[in-house]
Amino acid sequence: MKKKKTVYVCSECGASFPTWSGKCSSCNQWNTLVEEVAIPKKSSGTVKTGSYSKPKPITQAREERKYERVSTGIKTLDEALGGGVVTGQVILVSGEPGIGKSTLLLQVASNLSNEKKVLYITGEESAHQVYVRGERIGALNDNLYILAETNLETIINAIEQENPDFIILDSVQTIYSSELESAAGSVSQVREVSGKITEIAKSKGISSIVVGQVTKEGSIAGPKVLEHIVDTVAQFEGERGHAYRILKIIKNRFGAAGELAVFSMKDSGLEEVSNPSSFFLSERPEGESGSVIFPFTEGSKPVLVEVQALVSKTVYAVPQRKAQGIDLNRLSIILAILEKEARFFLKDRDVFINVVGGLHIKEPAVDLAVALAIASSFKNVPVPKNVAVFGELGLTGEIRSVHYTEMRIKEAKRFGFDKILIPSGSSIDDKNVIPVKNLSQALKVLEY
Repeated sequence: MKKKKTVYVCSECGASFPTWSGKCSSCNQWNTLVEEVAIPKKSSGTVKTGSYSKPKPITQAREERKYERVSTGIKTLDEALGGGVVTGQVILVSGEPGIGKSTLLLQVASNLSNEKKVLYITGEESAHQVYVRGERIGALNDNLYILAETNLETIINAIEQENPDFIILDSVQTIYSSELESAAGSVSQVREVSGKITEIAKSKGISSIVVGQVTKEGSIAGPKVLEHIVDTVAQFEGERGHAYRILKIIKNRFGAAGELAVFSMKDSGLEEVSNPSSFFLSERPEGESGSVIFPFTEGSKPVLVEVQALVSKTVYAVPQRKAQGIDLNRLSIILAILEKEARFFLKDRDVFINVVGGLHIKEPAVDLAVALAIASSFKNVPVPKNVAVFGELGLTGEIRSVHYTEMRIKEAKRFGFDKILIPSGSSIDDKNVIPVKNLSQALKVLEY
């Protein structure tokens, strides 16, 4: 009997190696190599040279057709996806366990089944469990079919037989192919399952939503190829202790990335929040120091969020620096700028930052809001309630221009903010706008 050959595959990037090592030399991640049985390559035979796809100039590559979009029945979700789901589109949805992914997708499946034939494939629950949840949220429809199965070949056979218009697969890490000897959720299985589902979706024009589990660090489990082959990647965020949920579009081949949809968790399922700004500002404290409004945007839809800071006398030898919603390294840089440029002595103070609503903001435009929130808490002087700010801080204290300036101003004015601090590099003539050149000037405007 021929001995099986094993290889070691990186669970992060999918690179394979003949021997195990603690660090993947391809992506430089530690402890990511897992042992798998090597699959022998099939002989492709002689390559035919008689026929091939003839290349053509890019000017002749235009196709006179428009993508047909189907509404999910949830307006904010359609807007985040660019107008709905495109025929043959493959969407990857990821998020923490218990965040509400299955609930949202069952609601979407029920809405779609009013006009389309939908196949809901679950590898994590039984058909009865899905029925119970569907009964609770009112998502029962005769045109919605449930298949509780984990074998890929059986699933593909069911798709061939039923010929649905829409597929929901929950989740890709629970499905396995009997042609591979590795366990479900391994690098090779995830690659095979996602590849087959994408292939059948594209060849038959079946729109598909695939659920992807996340690692303890919060990234999508499995190799990066999973994110590359799908058309859209959506991250479902929020904390289980709060009612809000945020669906953020990270990648989208049929629309703009960075769009988001906000939902509120109810007993009857997820309810869309049509006006996220008012939702995030509804519980803002009045007359309290350390609170600043920041017009946040990653896509074409700005949202007003509250940035809070708490500066208190430390009782430890080393002061604490905690940040929820922004990068901790960025907070350290902002604190250093405040100490050097504004003469704020913070070496004996604990500093805590929180972006209200569970959003994680990566754009540098939040720098000025964080700095002014810290200054407000340090001085114990509230920022006026009609003030909104945005801008990137440079290491010398200058405030640099950011994108979507006019859209941010428009959203802030819509909610009554008539004093908006923006970078001086933005040439906008508006009586409600106050251009500031550096951090010292911004602090002077607020009289800190």
